[in-house]
Amino acid sequence: MSKRKIAVVITARPSYSRVKTVLTAIKNHPNLELQLIIAASALLDRYGSAINYIEKDGFTIDAKVFNVLEGENLTAAAKTTGIGILELSTVFDNLKPDVVVTVADRFETMATAISASYMNIPLAHIQGGEVTGNIDEKVRHSITKLADYHFVASQSAKERVIKLGENPEFVFNTGCPSIDIASEVAKVEGLNFNPYQKYGGVGAEPDLSKGYLVVMQHPVTTEYQDSRKHIEETLHAINQLNIPTLWFWPNVDAGADGTSTGIRSFREKNKLENVHFFKNMEGDDFLVLLNNSIGLIGNSSVGIRECAFLGVPVINIGSRQNKRDRGTNVIDVDYNKQQIIDAIQIIISNGKSNKSTVYGGGNAGEEIANLISNVPLQFHKTIMY
Repeated sequence: MSKRKIAVVITARPSYSRVKTVLTAIKNHPNLELQLIIAASALLDRYGSAINYIEKDGFTIDAKVFNVLEGENLTAAAKTTGIGILELSTVFDNLKPDVVVTVADRFETMATAISASYMNIPLAHIQGGEVTGNIDEKVRHSITKLADYHFVASQSAKERVIKLGENPEFVFNTGCPSIDIASEVAKVEGLNFNPYQKYGGVGAEPDLSKGYLVVMQHPVTTEYQDSRKHIEETLHAINQLNIPTLWFWPNVDAGADGTSTGIRSFREKNKLENVHFFKNMEGDDFLVLLNNSIGLIGNSSVGIRECAFLGVPVINIGSRQNKRDRGTNVIDVDYNKQQIIDAIQIIISNGKSNKSTVYGGGNAGEEIANLISNVPLQFHKTIMY
């Protein structure tokens, strides 16, 4: 019996961290052959290239797809997706996978889904069925309708995918693969590395021994014109509180230029003696950093997923994570300096949050690999109404 060839497409550095355990499980499975394709911003150094981490972890990269068009606006995002369709179609034609796997909801993932579907290659989608109320939700649900197999991260996501008309036989609540890593990180005692020495970065190097905040705030695609104004509210709040803070650079979404410009301009005008900026960090180390922090500030999905499992307090700013399933660790605020300050003071007073398994218990990678090895490959997609 020949091995099934499973092509996994990674289009952003955080996506690699999110499905690392799936890649490992596929690679180690006796009936599967991993074909790893790295594309889009995952290849770009300015957004924290995933290549070094991937190779360090022992994975072989079968293809690279350079398709990001500069501009960081809606037109560039649309054209990047179009280039991705062209390039990925060639890659799939060369590799001839039995199944293509795409992850989550970033706009680049649409290219993966369209290419595989038009080439009659069965498509598996990880993290479908979730809602946020922005463009990511449209992309996610569109990929659900193109996909043949659905590996969702929560029970409500499973129910939503089935309501979208997908065959319940191929909708599996595996939990989120990122929780697999979080479950291992939960066993680590203390901050077991020096982030300044290991990852460099720029800015002050505040003492972290008495507590620190982590900030990760991305632009919101449907509000990209206001991205600079949004980030400035957070910058003013962090500057006023003067608490040691580790700040991570935004992703490639439309509006990233406004976010980045806002940070650089604020940094030039203010000393920010308690803030250090990082471009990126290995997924395991980033979770260790979060697990030992006072809390996460911003709008990253890591606050909704991994931080819920770890019990890390989160101040979720704005609309980017609207409607997502969440634990009790999240305080929602608007793009407002005073609301952010007040919420930070609350999490300082309250300490660690209660832990939640809303996104699974830590075995998603192996479960997804086992399911991919057993699902039927030749079938006509049955739509359930």
